[in-house]
Amino acid sequence: MNKGNILIVDDEAEIRNLLSKLFQLEGYLTYTAENINSGLKILSEEEIQVLILDVRLKEVNSIDYLPEIKNISPLTEIIMLTAYGKISDGVNSIKLGAFDYITKGDDDDKVIPTVKKALEKNRLSTQLSRLQKKISTLYSFDNIIGDSPIIKKAISLAEKLTTSDTTVLLKGETGTGKEIFAQSIHYNSDRANHQFVAINCSAIPSEILESELFGYKKGAFTGADTNKKGIFEEAHGGTLFLDEISEMAFNLQAKLLRVLETKTFIKPGDSKETQIDIRIIAASNVDMDKAIEEGAFRKDLFYRISTFIIELPSLRERKEDIPILADYFIKYFSTKLNKPIVSIEHDFYSKLRQYSFPGNIRELRNICERVVILSEKGAVVSDYLPQEFFNQSYSILSNSNDLSISFVEKQQIQKVLSLTDNNKNKTAELLGIGLTTLYRKIEQYNIGE
Repeated sequence: MNKGNILIVDDEAEIRNLLSKLFQLEGYLTYTAENINSGLKILSEEEIQVLILDVRLKEVNSIDYLPEIKNISPLTEIIMLTAYGKISDGVNSIKLGAFDYITKGDDDDKVIPTVKKALEKNRLSTQLSRLQKKISTLYSFDNIIGDSPIIKKAISLAEKLTTSDTTVLLKGETGTGKEIFAQSIHYNSDRANHQFVAINCSAIPSEILESELFGYKKGAFTGADTNKKGIFEEAHGGTLFLDEISEMAFNLQAKLLRVLETKTFIKPGDSKETQIDIRIIAASNVDMDKAIEEGAFRKDLFYRISTFIIELPSLRERKEDIPILADYFIKYFSTKLNKPIVSIEHDFYSKLRQYSFPGNIRELRNICERVVILSEKGAVVSDYLPQEFFNQSYSILSNSNDLSISFVEKQQIQKVLSLTDNNKNKTAELLGIGLTTLYRKIEQYNIGE
């Protein structure tokens, strides 16, 4: 069994052959080269996990080639081999990306373990690289479905933000894909190798949210038995997504503003500042101007988080995308549930296009899951759609502007409350909003028990 591929570059045939035999006995596949050019050629053609490279190759200092080697094969771990053991060479090698630096003549007890450690690091780096590529593909902007000009404009704006650390505010109704946009911005930026941390500001009571954001030191208050790292620290180097930021308590807004301005904060119970390096992407599904006017949101914080605003359209505004999205979700659930779909009734698409979709893409996704579950003999028909698709009070038959967003939102909340027997927690979960947001909207729309 091959434990890994090793390339040995040394102009001394005796050393090359000795090391090659040694590693072959240990179960490695070895390649050899007598000069740097031959070594680079092998490196470009074969998958090499570990390169053992002589520092001096016939008047060539191979340390000078380390950047080129890393450019050809970034994940290959390099062990420098020398007969002289100069400390300066070792330091320079490590600075330029070498894994280690050993002296010729060291016994096998040092050479073999060093290669094993280098190989293990290569394996971990390779796994991480594959995971990062998978995540990058998963959150590619190409995976945001839709051909309508309005969604393409939003995607184009988001793509421009991947090359900067600009604070972003995503505005749009619940279910329009704000978190997907935030993830795509993060995973296509220079911060992709660091954490993407999301928190819903409306789902957590303000006193708990403060501890979640800032953490605390042991003994800061009764019950603080250990140190707690906050979300700001967890997201260090990465991106923090603050969903429904308009629901954040007013006193916390001031503290968030200071973090944004200074990149520092003081934990409860601590006497020194904690420095952080994070990008903030915020999201809101309410009219921020109205929230500021009513004194619920700080104007100075709004200016700080709205350096760049992207408006995400509702599904009502991009009706031409509904069939494309429906096809995608039906195929997804068909595969997931192992229920092949061979036909979709034309009237099914007509009914989808006539509906108001107050829950936007999230609601369409749930509907597609439902129809796949109900489908028989691989056929999807309009009869599988929920009752509201056949109820005039929930459908938009001509001009979507005939009904206000508030009317549609109220109707949807009433519908889901009825479906859940007035279970507020379940209703908030199905609507994809925080419990406090649901209570606020119930009061706003005067929805009775």
